[in-house]
Amino acid sequence: MTRLDSHENLSRKDNVKSGSNKYFGLVFAVVFTVVGLWPLLSDQSPRLWSLGIALALVIISFATPQLLKPFNRVWFLFGLLLHKIVSPIIMGLIFYTTVTPIALIMRLLGKRPLPLEFDPKADSYWIHREPPGPEPETMTRQF
Repeated sequence: MTRLDSHENLSRKDNVKSGSNKYFGLVFAVVFTVVGLWPLLSDQSPRLWSLGIALALVIISFATPQLLKPFNRVWFLFGLLLHKIVSPIIMGLIFYTTVTPIALIMRLLGKRPLPLEFDPKADSYWIHREPPGPEPETMTRQF
């Protein structure tokens, strides 16, 4: 086992499974149905090619869903790729648009939620609570 400097084990492989071929076909049948019927909202004729693909996907999904396996696999791999790209971007945006401004505002106002200064005269950094916290017997089943 390798030593890590954090509590998180990033060396593990997540076992992510692809969805069933039948549901893949049915989901895309719904998507193509929506695409086919969308022009009706603006008084245009429906897209028959899209409705034909939707019908074919429904038939294949119920009759021989294994035909959709390569398409399902490509869609799954595309989703994994998007996850690796989009997740860090979204997490970075959340951090830099919420956490960082809050920290800067707190520093400007002189707020210090944690006393992090070093005190060479201190015997301990333990903070005593008044009144004390709950009794230890109440903490038997935390998880």
